Amino acid sequence: MNTEKDDLLVYDEEEAVKFIRKNNPGLSLSDDEINYIIDLMYDYYESRGFLDEKSEEEVEIADDELIEYAVANTRKDGIYKLSEEDITTVVQGELDYCDSLGVFED
Repeated sequence: MNTEKDDLLVYDEEEAVKFIRKNNPGLSLSDDEINYIIDLMYDYYESRGFLDEKSEEEVEIADDELIEYAVANTRKDGIYKLSEEDITTVVQGELDYCDSLGVFED
């Protein structure tokens, strides 16, 4: 069984981008744009206390809230080039990547 610490050691941002690209060949975003969206996801996790190592609470990630957060913050940052569809694709791809690593418990 992987521990949270093991999961963090296994997670690789470059591999996440490769995974997202491999599973979404039509995605026309740059690596920087994909990483920007992934960074927003982790901002969301942090803002909700999901990354708090001291917390024993089970984390339930609402995909729709996560996507809404990423879209809203992209617009707040003045980035209108990224469509909601592209953001959704990256969010789902990153969640699938984490799932493939066993980051999420069933």
